[in-house]
Amino acid sequence: MDAGLLEHLTIVPIVLPLLAAVLLVLFEDRTAKVAISITATALLLGVALALLVRTNDGGPAISTYALGNWPVPFGIVLVADRLSTLMVALTAVLALSSIVFATARWHRAGANFHSLFQLLLMGLNGAFLTGDLFNLFVFFELLLAASYGLVLHGSGNTRVRAGLQYIAFNLANSSLFLIGVSLIYGVTGTLNMADLAVRIPLIPEADRMLFEAGAAILGVAFLVKAAMWPLSFWLPTTYAAVAPPVGAMFAIMSKVGVYVILRLFLLLFGEGAGELAHFGGQWLLYGGMATIAFGAIGVLASQGLARLAGSSVLVSSGTLLAMIGYENVGVTAGALFYLVSSTLALSCLYLLVELVERGRDAAADVLAITLEAFGDDEEPTHEEEIGIATPRTLAVLSAAFTGCALVLAGMPPLSGFLAKFAMLSAMFNLDGLGAGGVISAPSWALAAILILSGLATMIALVRAGINTFWVSFDTEVPRIQAIEMGPVLLLLGLCVLLTILAGPAMNYMDITAEGLFRSADYIATVFPGGGQP
Repeated sequence: MDAGLLEHLTIVPIVLPLLAAVLLVLFEDRTAKVAISITATALLLGVALALLVRTNDGGPAISTYALGNWPVPFGIVLVADRLSTLMVALTAVLALSSIVFATARWHRAGANFHSLFQLLLMGLNGAFLTGDLFNLFVFFELLLAASYGLVLHGSGNTRVRAGLQYIAFNLANSSLFLIGVSLIYGVTGTLNMADLAVRIPLIPEADRMLFEAGAAILGVAFLVKAAMWPLSFWLPTTYAAVAPPVGAMFAIMSKVGVYVILRLFLLLFGEGAGELAHFGGQWLLYGGMATIAFGAIGVLASQGLARLAGSSVLVSSGTLLAMIGYENVGVTAGALFYLVSSTLALSCLYLLVELVERGRDAAADVLAITLEAFGDDEEPTHEEEIGIATPRTLAVLSAAFTGCALVLAGMPPLSGFLAKFAMLSAMFNLDGLGAGGVISAPSWALAAILILSGLATMIALVRAGINTFWVSFDTEVPRIQAIEMGPVLLLLGLCVLLTILAGPAMNYMDITAEGLFRSADYIATVFPGGGQP
């Protein structure tokens, strides 16, 4: 590719969905909308993979794109490093899977589904690539505005009720975001992330408390998006109500909050932050542990698959937040591996939910719960048929469901187990286990919570699988199209591929984590004249 074109590659993940969204508004024919949306999303995936390869193989590890050629910190700057390009690539994979799945039926439930979907992609990619807090706010609002329409996509009382609560809650959260950003700007005079990292150690003691208040308010806004307990009450209800392809994309929505916390925490409050170093780290550690516990309880209490998937999102977010609070390169690398693995599995599970429940009857679900709670007193008769053949469709669905369960529960041999092993191994090595050191109480507590949450997830998913695939109710085998099953198998296949290529994948995560902890490299690239903190 020409060097001049490579310079503009960073902005393409933002511009491409924007152009696609505008173009989609001009067409009323659904076939044309599908063709445009799938083509744009496939191109986005290609660009995302090109950025990923560029930052990892021969290209600059950190590249910037100054809009309008305005110098930092006065102009808008986009930053593509290993972490941001990884998130953009993950978003593109989920987007292509979701949009292909939606073409079977769900895109017909609303006239502007494809336009809203592309605007959501624009907001997500912008949030991952932006280098300043103001534009982070702009992209947050853009992805939220698109998500409001997607939450309501498909209508229905349950969806409308959950959507209105989601909108009201996020509007309030946006106010917190704006207040936090305003306080930070009032103290430092800048919103560029690299410039902030330079100025934070120089904040006068008289202004430090005001800056901490702004940072705390901003942190709360991000933690709401990351769904940390007790700010997570909105997520299971909302995620259970949305259409399946929307839920598959929402699997990465909570990771936007996690991404921003990881980025800002290590960049602004690392070792070079002076008196403000490690600000909020303990809150992340213990808040993440509480979120894992809350999510595990929710997983066990959930009877519906959609709500179970929502509680699994809480377990995933809590795990990542707790690992960020450790502030260790090895732990962070394992957390990044876990982020990719759990997001792929959760997105796959949301697509499976509709396929699995399509042929089920509500009365059968109630009967299954009743039998589980009170047992079945009927004596088996000799006329019962033993060894009923499993239809091919149910066999494929059950195999995919089993794969998702293994990844989410962290059971061997798939990527979920490898991710948890990497995190726990790094934690214990941090405590000096290999040198005969003493393992700290937080490490024991987090290890126990991780293992127990995996056990809870496995129990809940096995229970759901038995009630779905083994209990012989008189229900029809669901009619599933190849275009619906393809994305499910793709996402599950990527989890298997991540398992097979765990060595190269962990090497990438190690390099990414090391780069995050070397904030001076980020600052020197984005703001060459800004000095080092």
